[in-house]
This record gives sequence, C-alpha cells and structure tokens, in this order.
Amino acid sequence: MVSNHTRIVDRALTRLKLRQLRLLVAVSQHGNIQHAARDLGISQPAATKMIQDLELDFEVQLFERTNRGVVPTVFGEALIRHGKLIFAQVSNAAQELDDLNEGNSGRIVVGTLLAASPTLLPRAIKRLFQDRPKVAIKIIEGTNEALIPALRSGEIDMIVGRLPSHRHRSNIQQEKFFDERVMVVTGNAHPLAKVANVTFEQLMPFGWILPPVETTLRRQTDQYFVKQGQYLPATVIESVSYLTNRALLRSHDFIGLLPTHVAALDVEAGLLTRIDWDVPFGGRPVGVSHRGESSLSPAGSAFLAALRDVANGR
Repeated sequence: MVSNHTRIVDRALTRLKLRQLRLLVAVSQHGNIQHAARDLGISQPAATKMIQDLELDFEVQLFERTNRGVVPTVFGEALIRHGKLIFAQVSNAAQELDDLNEGNSGRIVVGTLLAASPTLLPRAIKRLFQDRPKVAIKIIEGTNEALIPALRSGEIDMIVGRLPSHRHRSNIQQEKFFDERVMVVTGNAHPLAKVANVTFEQLMPFGWILPPVETTLRRQTDQYFVKQGQYLPATVIESVSYLTNRALLRSHDFIGLLPTHVAALDVEAGLLTRIDWDVPFGGRPVGVSHRGESSLSPAGSAFLAALRDVANGR
C-alpha cells in the first residue's frame, strides 16, 4: 500500500515544475496573481490554471482570496518556503560552478553576530585560507531576527555568533563553542572611567548604547531596567554597528553594553575603558547555527571544521 507521503513525493518529482514554484513565490510577494503573472511573462488565466493544477495534484488549497488580495494557506506557505530554498540552492550551485571556473575553491556565505566578529570569525577564516587559499567568502552582519530567515531559505550557509533562543531553533542545528558575557564600556574621558566598584545608581544618569529591541541581550537589559524601579535611560541609541558605537563612546559620555570578546581588544589597546560593574545579565552561548552538515558544501564543511579548531584552541 502506497503511503500518503510516498504519493506526494512521487507527484512532486513527476509533476512539480520550477516555473510553478516561481509563480507561487511571486504570488506570495505581490499578494496578487495578476502582478505575479506579469512578472513571469504569462497571462493571468494561465497563472490561475497553474495554481489550480498544483492544488489538484497535491489535493490542498494553496491560496485564499481576501479583500486585500490572495494570501497563502499553511499548505501554500510550506510549498513557498521550500521553493525559496530550492531557488537559493540552484543559485548557490551556479555561483559555486562559476567560482570553480574562475579558479576559486568554493564559496561560503556566513552570517555573523557581533559576538563572533572580532576574534572567532577572523581566526577561522585565516585557518580556512591555509587549506583553501582561493575560497570565496561572503560575510553578512546582522541580528538573529534578520539572519535566521536567510539561513532557513538557503541564502546563507551558517550563522556564527550568539546562538538563537528556542523560538528560532526549528529546522536549525546548533553547536555551542563557549559562553559569552557582556561588559559595560565607555570612552576614556567618561566620569566613571576610573571609578572603582561602580553601582548601577551611578550609571543611571547617562545615556546608553544598546542592541536592538529584537535581540535577546536587549530583552534581558530591559527586564533588568524594569526591576531597577522602572528605570528609563535619558538617551538610548540602538545600534549593532561597532565602529559607530566605538566612535560615540569616545566622543560622548554614553554607556556601552557589549559582548566581552567584542570590546576586549579595544580595552586592551586603550581605546575604551571597562567600567568596574559586573553585569548581572547577558550571559549567552556563542557558536554556529546551520541547516545540518549535509546541507554544507565542501568549502562550508571545511569552514565549520576551522571554526571548531579555533574555538577549541587548536
């Protein structure tokens, strides 16, 4: 007896066409079949029939009509999500072939969070270049809120930095390298720069540079502020741009909350000062997230091995 899963797989392999997937993705982007059809250079009746054929083949409804256009059902969202992943993989394959033709030894697209940028990532890249000097690497910096969808869709191969919270872990594999803590830093001329045993009350009059509200560290910070008598900083600058943050800290009396590995190099170089206040929150594991080792190219697997070596001090 043929299972429902086997029947669906057979239909996908024998009937599903890339052109149909492109149409589904376009409809989800436009919320309108007519506009999606125009993008693909086909008529609206032809586009409608393509969707109807898919619905008949898979015995599900892919879109619902609303007063704002058409929106995907849960079945449509699933097929669209996998369609985007297929197109990303096709693009990656074409790019890898082009790189190989150009003499490069593969391509890797890595998402990075601030915690990995100054030490872990550069050292792993250096290690990789020792074995693959012609590998092509693209680095994309952002937050987990922005990078995780790109990882799931295949636009990036892995994310290096603070591991995402539980709500992000679906279909994602994680590997912890170490626990990261945060520190409070300022410019060297800050009034608290040379003060010992600083209290939170002494920090309160100053403005803060904090990560965006969608990050775990910001949520932890806000929760701590609430417990401190509903404290609201006089000024809050939200930024993940380290160069901007460093310049602001050096030119204003702001308080900066940064991962220890990020700020440590500038503290050691005398560009910033660590405030003598132990941050009672913010500890998070740092590591790598990916869709599974089987999803990685040979270059991606080599980079994952380099990350492990560097994290383990090898």
